[in-house]
Amino acid sequence: MEIQRNGFKRESYILSVDVGTTSIRCHVFDKEAQIRGSCTTKVNLLYPEPGLVELDPEELWRGFVKVVNGAVQDSGLQMRQMETLGISTQRGTFTTWDRKTGVPFHNFISWQDLRAVELVRSWNNSCTMKAIHGVMMVLHFLSKNKRFQAASLIVFSTQHVTFRLAWALRHWKQLSQAVAEGTCCFGTIDTWLLYKLTKGLVHATDYSNASATGMFDSYQLCWSEFLCCLVSLPLSILPKVLNTGHRFGSTDPSIFGVSIPIMSVMADQQAAMFGECCFDIGDVKITMGTGTFMNINTGSKPHTSVAGLYPVVGWKIGPEVVYLAEGNAADTGTAIKWAQELELFSDVRETDAMANSVANSDGVCFVPSFSGLQAPLNDPKACASFMGLKPSTTKSHLVRAILESVAFRNKQLYETMLRETHIPIRKIRADGGICTNDFVMQLTADLFGRKVARPTQHEMSCLGAAFVAGLEVGTSRTHTHTHTHTRHEHTLTFDMNTHTQVDLPEWY
Repeated sequence: MEIQRNGFKRESYILSVDVGTTSIRCHVFDKEAQIRGSCTTKVNLLYPEPGLVELDPEELWRGFVKVVNGAVQDSGLQMRQMETLGISTQRGTFTTWDRKTGVPFHNFISWQDLRAVELVRSWNNSCTMKAIHGVMMVLHFLSKNKRFQAASLIVFSTQHVTFRLAWALRHWKQLSQAVAEGTCCFGTIDTWLLYKLTKGLVHATDYSNASATGMFDSYQLCWSEFLCCLVSLPLSILPKVLNTGHRFGSTDPSIFGVSIPIMSVMADQQAAMFGECCFDIGDVKITMGTGTFMNINTGSKPHTSVAGLYPVVGWKIGPEVVYLAEGNAADTGTAIKWAQELELFSDVRETDAMANSVANSDGVCFVPSFSGLQAPLNDPKACASFMGLKPSTTKSHLVRAILESVAFRNKQLYETMLRETHIPIRKIRADGGICTNDFVMQLTADLFGRKVARPTQHEMSCLGAAFVAGLEVGTSRTHTHTHTHTRHEHTLTFDMNTHTQVDLPEWY
């Protein structure tokens, strides 16, 4: 990218970091959105007890610094050539820390964590929730306001921050004491990184991350005072919510040797949507990574769901807000990694050939629910299982059943999206590590009955955060609704195979 400075032009670049569930990766992008340097490190998940999933905040911070330095070194460039930094992060994973010292009170509690499952269940079945649903239904009937309709249908989930934070406040006295003393800060991973990068000067998040916590009112674009009051969450600990494209601050020079402006902060799924250039109403993005996340662009209005689709802010750039409706399946990559650990295969790249080596799964069905089943079934207690096993079952049958389960969940989410939104689908793009599997992609296209495109560059979250950061520093002055990049001409499209017969499993 060429940046005009005092009459001269110099070549400069965009740093973009994506903090995922299993890895942290950084890319250095040039003005053509080509990757000039990269670095990746693993995220170590901690399992202190069954159902509990945590991350070490300091280890995550060291990993972040490591990949930034590594990517710049890999590019052969200098840190001073980095014009800006964009950050994409997994959503719903949070920690709290001391406002004065910056020391965390506890590990990050992952979005996959189930410690609050009983608390969620008791609230969903409580008389309080039934009363709220009834009152909101009446208000919606009288006013026709969709905000009241959404409140009348709300069902809490462990994937949202709300009840995991409530659990922490109830069980850790040090945390509740810090809240009482006004020294507690709350933040998802993006907020924690901003705090660390600016040496404590910035306690903020963006609309895309805030809207995925479960504590944010996507209709009013602010933290929900009603919900926080209902479950006793203190508003005082929550970060300021800013535009997705915004000058959040600059990195302290002591970290990377220079001060780099932080111009975009995005939730990973929304960043992938932006990276896929899904700017129009009806554009659909499917990210298949640790979990599967399916998003549809619903335009300037949030979608009100009855089956568990969640309205999130896609991005807010300037005055424009773009909303998405989202459904997810939590255990896509988790199931494949589990199968690898059971030695059903040694290399993930083998799975496509293994699945195609047999005509079908021989009646074997896999239920991908290590963390329950999400929309449209919404059963947090559902257990993962194989069904239909017999003496003739081979490893290839098991692998095929697992891969089929990924496509079947895609089909469930897609049908729910069509049924609920009534929005004509314009295009469908897929990304994430699992989308490199041709068997999964072809079966998904067959089940959808339409084309699904896969870009050659699969790491769309990094690209999306880089695009937004580039817009903010003036790399592209094009409005986001017409902003396109030639890299998306390089896609592989999977069309429906009309000769394929697919038998859906009973759990579907």
